[in-house]
Amino acid sequence: MSSGVPSRWNDAASLKRVRRRYAAERRFRAVGLAAVALSVAFLAFLLFNMASKGLGGFTHYEAALPIDFAKSSLFIDPAALNGPDAEQTVASADLTDTLSSAATAAYGQAAADMFGDAAMHRLTKTILANPSVLNGRTTLWLPVSSKVDVAAKGDADAASEKLVSALEQRHALRRTVNMDFLTESDATDPSSVGVWGALKGSFFTILVTIALAFPVGMLAAVYLEEFASKNRWTDLIEVSINNLAAVPSIIFGLLGLAVFLDFMNLPRSAPLVGGLTLALMTFPVIVIAGRNAIKSVPPSIRDAALGVGASRMQVTFHHVLPLALPGILTGTIIGVARALGETAPLLMIGMRAFVAAPPGGITDPATVLPVQIFLWSDEVDRGFVEKTSAAIIVLLLFMLLMNGLAIYLRNRFERRW
Repeated sequence: MSSGVPSRWNDAASLKRVRRRYAAERRFRAVGLAAVALSVAFLAFLLFNMASKGLGGFTHYEAALPIDFAKSSLFIDPAALNGPDAEQTVASADLTDTLSSAATAAYGQAAADMFGDAAMHRLTKTILANPSVLNGRTTLWLPVSSKVDVAAKGDADAASEKLVSALEQRHALRRTVNMDFLTESDATDPSSVGVWGALKGSFFTILVTIALAFPVGMLAAVYLEEFASKNRWTDLIEVSINNLAAVPSIIFGLLGLAVFLDFMNLPRSAPLVGGLTLALMTFPVIVIAGRNAIKSVPPSIRDAALGVGASRMQVTFHHVLPLALPGILTGTIIGVARALGETAPLLMIGMRAFVAAPPGGITDPATVLPVQIFLWSDEVDRGFVEKTSAAIIVLLLFMLLMNGLAIYLRNRFERRW
């Protein structure tokens, strides 16, 4: 019960309480600032670690190789190079022995394995582009094998470092941008691997996810919030959707395996199945964000529209939905960003297969970037270490690009009142 005596704000007890409140506020701000600084430090460490290990994957070393095709054992019918099977004709020739013999003749026996699959691909392209090189002697710059490439970057065995030193003394080694890493697909040799196939698979998978999850999630949110009766059934649906948003992603992988592969017999390792599975996982997030966005629209908007004779449908789709669209897009961004980095559900539906060709459509066999990174991280060859970090950088850039596009669309449709 109050004593009825008015408080004195300048007495000692009041000033002490004020000082305690200000001290508590200062401590809270300091703790908040420390939390932000710690988060920024972890993010900076992650980016620095990825950049220091992964930037080397975007470059590779090439060595100059003099080849006398006229004196080599390589035989390719010139007439076959003008037909539709020209690439197969060159690929079936004994290019490995040609490269090994030329390298041994130029740099000694230690250089017998200096070139790998990437050099063979480069040599094949060179012959197809200019068949006249087969008539004489020429010097080609070809990518070295993963072992020599790692040695040239300062982390390999003594024999490889000795070979690299010999090449550098003869000015026969140079470092160039590894465009093959962005244009090629998976391979067994780390010198010839690329992310294009996985990047294309991720794009098709996310396309299917957005095409299914966004309209279904948005319409479900509109119906539940604007048209559905408030009873125990809608309460049950709301609780179920909220629980689905917290279900581990591996459960959705098991669901996709049972429904889409075992029951519907859809193609295994296809972006279609991956997109359907990720859509199931993304759908609850979009519904929850959509309902919150619709709730945030002021009731006066609905009352004004109803007051001038608009129907319930017109109020929803002409007034409420355009105002709630930025919030719905925010939920879609969060859901898609989570789906883009998911690996567990895609492993369950078989998207961890070795796929050496990029997919041509949503039903072709494919893999995705997170799974590709997972597979490369499990390889024992040291050449895959920097390729794994480089692929992570590509994945982060891909996520930033997709999120940037979504944020642009959200701001484009955003309205203020």
